[in-house]
Amino acid sequence: MTNRLLAMLAAIGLACASILSVPATAQRRDQGADWRDVATERDRVRLREWRSAWLEALRDARSGGHTAEIEREGVLLHPDAALLRPAPPVGDYRCRVIKVGAQDDLLDYIAYPAFRCRIRPERDGRLSFVKLTGSQRPIGFIYPDGTRRMIFLGTLQLGDERRSLRYGVDEERDMAGIVERIGERRWRVVFPRPAFESIVDVLELVPVR
Repeated sequence: MTNRLLAMLAAIGLACASILSVPATAQRRDQGADWRDVATERDRVRLREWRSAWLEALRDARSGGHTAEIEREGVLLHPDAALLRPAPPVGDYRCRVIKVGAQDDLLDYIAYPAFRCRIRPERDGRLSFVKLTGSQRPIGFIYPDGTRRMIFLGTLQLGDERRSLRYGVDEERDMAGIVERIGERRWRVVFPRPAFESIVDVLELVPVR
């Protein structure tokens, strides 16, 4: 982890309670159904420029000697692998993160082991997503956006936190990703230009059942 991220972990206990939400959803229920009505300007830019970020990340990782690892992952790290019917089914998933490209002088390719994630339906028709284990846990909502992708908007939960910042409160915690189906039982969430460490994070999702 970077020193900046470690500092944030150390300061978790100082977070103001007034900007925290319930742990299950991490978002306010009065948000609109269209992700564009919810996303911050910064996240709209990140999502709009997802492809250039991805290509930059791949170039960076390849130049660092990780071509074999990239090729071994196949469609998971291919920018144009999205299939029709992007909505992931409700349930538990094995999810693993690959960080591609580096901010500053960090590692330009890191593949983590699988963790646990969950997708469930909300009363307003949206899907909620939470990464259940690990020290960095995205939590938020998935919104419709065409026939080949959906949009994730949420926040980053760190360390031993039990509650999550509301989306839009802290831009370093805000997360914006593109949800795509890349196989018969395989999805991914692509996070262009996250606040920490990498140029692109790719979260692979495989249903447990």
